[in-house]
Amino acid sequence: MTPVIFAWILGVTAVAPATRARAAPAAQVQEPAGGLAAPSPPARAPTLAPPPPPSRVLTLAEALRAALARQPQLLQAQAGTRAATARADESRAPLLPQLSGSASYQRTTSNFTPRPGSTFSTGQLPSSSWKTTDYYSFGATLSQLIYDFGQTSGRWRAAQASAAALRDTESYTVVQVTLGVESAYFTARAGKDLVTVARDNLANQDAHLRQTEGFVRAGTRPEIDLAQARTDRANALVQLINAENAYETEKAQLNQAMGLEGPTDYDVANDTLPPVEGEDLAIDPLLAEALKHRQDVASLEQQARAQELTLRAVRGAYWPALGVSTGLDNAGVSLDSTVWNWNATATLSWNVFQGGLTRAQAQEARANLDSVQAQASALRQQVRVDVEQARLAVRASRQSLAATEEALVNARERLRLAEGRYQAGAGSAIELGDAQVALTTAAAQRVQAEYNLSTSRAQLLRALGREVPRT
Repeated sequence: MTPVIFAWILGVTAVAPATRARAAPAAQVQEPAGGLAAPSPPARAPTLAPPPPPSRVLTLAEALRAALARQPQLLQAQAGTRAATARADESRAPLLPQLSGSASYQRTTSNFTPRPGSTFSTGQLPSSSWKTTDYYSFGATLSQLIYDFGQTSGRWRAAQASAAALRDTESYTVVQVTLGVESAYFTARAGKDLVTVARDNLANQDAHLRQTEGFVRAGTRPEIDLAQARTDRANALVQLINAENAYETEKAQLNQAMGLEGPTDYDVANDTLPPVEGEDLAIDPLLAEALKHRQDVASLEQQARAQELTLRAVRGAYWPALGVSTGLDNAGVSLDSTVWNWNATATLSWNVFQGGLTRAQAQEARANLDSVQAQASALRQQVRVDVEQARLAVRASRQSLAATEEALVNARERLRLAEGRYQAGAGSAIELGDAQVALTTAAAQRVQAEYNLSTSRAQLLRALGREVPRT
């Protein structure tokens, strides 16, 4: 039960004890000598003006579409997926051929400087001069990694697995956002229904007040009944004011769940969730479906695979890496006298000892893998709890809805009988007020039961990893 609805029901049910404390049965009221004095003019509570009609009606499908297009949490998840995909492409780059080009111009002197230990004598050294010459150089180099025992390819596959994990996380974020919108929507719908209940209650109290005024003027009822009716009517007006304020607040929260910044000049439609296929099944088939389709479970599986591939890539650093390259350059002291040169190189590099770096990296990758596997185990246990709770909540909500419908029918009949007894002079104002409170409470409880059924079905869909139908 949401706090707003629960507090509203408490406010309704608290009316009856208070009226009993202030009123006495009509049979115990002593009329003053010389007949019944004329009652004082009724001091009614102010009438609440009806709100302006809404500009539109928001359906659940429209709310979900708006959330999928604008909800910041979902947009953030989508951006994270794109970034992970880009990182995977970055990790693939070293596996492809690398082509680079260069061009340079240099203006330099050509003085010769002998190195220590050279065989040149002083007389053999070229003369020094500050004369400068041009030097042009143009080149291109093509290199390709041949094999490095899975270091680079392993990191690429690990990055791909991480990107896949984030795609699953994005899909699960859609489920979470959908659930948040549904919960906010059904809360607002319950708030709208409570406004209707409060308006009906106020209309009934107005009718009872007019009726009691007539009885008091005719001298068939004591003035205390009129005070009781005025109090009940004022309480009903307060409940309507609170219900309308709560409804507007709940629509603002619905806007936040949808990711919208705008007014709440709309009404929510009377949408509900249809029965979930298989909601009456036992836990085992539902759990099997959940473990197969839950996106958060799939995300952790991809994260575990990414850590396994990372561990293999790190272990490849124990072995050498082989690469080849070829280069072509054209250089000279003037553009019309450049000379072509070509080279080819094969490189075998082996980090024989790096101070234990590779071993430490392997231990880190192993620990990360163990952590993800533990998270996956905990999540599988949580999935079972989620499915069990949602399945039981649906069953209990269906039963509660049937019970509240029966209670509402009986409360209406009780009020009808109480009104008849009061008109006939056999019933008291307290009996009539208690019957009205019982009807209002029963109507609010039925609203709560409908809310619980819709939200529990939404929880079951989330627990099973199913998408909510958006028509």
